[in-house]
Amino acid sequence: MKEKRAAIHIGTSGYSYNDWLGNFYPQFCSPKDFLRFYTSAFDTVEIDATFYRIPTPEMVKNWKKITPADFIFTAKFPRTVTHEGDLESRRRDLMAFIDVMKNLEEKQGPLLLQFPYSFNPSDHDAVLKGLLDDIPDGARVAVEVRNRKWLKSEFYRRLREREIGLCLIDHPWMPRMTEFTSGFLYIRFLGDHKKIEEDFSYERFSHDEDLKWWADLMEEFSREKGEVYAYFNNHYSGHSPTTARRMIEIINAANNIKA
Repeated sequence: MKEKRAAIHIGTSGYSYNDWLGNFYPQFCSPKDFLRFYTSAFDTVEIDATFYRIPTPEMVKNWKKITPADFIFTAKFPRTVTHEGDLESRRRDLMAFIDVMKNLEEKQGPLLLQFPYSFNPSDHDAVLKGLLDDIPDGARVAVEVRNRKWLKSEFYRRLREREIGLCLIDHPWMPRMTEFTSGFLYIRFLGDHKKIEEDFSYERFSHDEDLKWWADLMEEFSREKGEVYAYFNNHYSGHSPTTARRMIEIINAANNIKA
């Protein structure tokens, strides 16, 4: 008998791609219906549009309204928090974003602070500390860094103290991380943007061995610690719905679950 485990949620980074018409969405599907069709395949999505602007309360409430009861949204903090601005403006937008996303209620998953490569400890340690200090107790937030200089025990300790998740990423210039800093696990499959720059209508690469390694990690975490949230970017293999479905197949096979 398999051990009882927490849920593993697998989806894609974003869902509004015209390149998916005819190969994931129906050929003549209207963009306003993309999310409804998406939920027939996956139980979670990482909202990418929030990186460009803070959504209105009405927009967030509509996401909640048109999705199934067990659907989960995660979302990126806006770039005005992670990529630009002084600390005061970043902190203001951080709180505004956390507040508006509460409109998802039970459908809200972790929120993602995705920092760029240029965000480094030498120049931005005070910014990171200021943002982490503002995160309310109990809020589920994950931090993604793309600069290896952060990957030290002090950084992990800081996240653990605040119960903030370290986002694990499959990325060309970052090492494979296995540090767990919170009661949930957030994973992103990013790939190399230079290898796949456009046309996200089909899968170009097979990552089965990598997917199996990650699947084992997800299984271990879900049995011993808590829920897992994993998202595939189109740049990872060319067509993120196909790769996300493959990951679900691998996990289901390991648990003798028939789709």
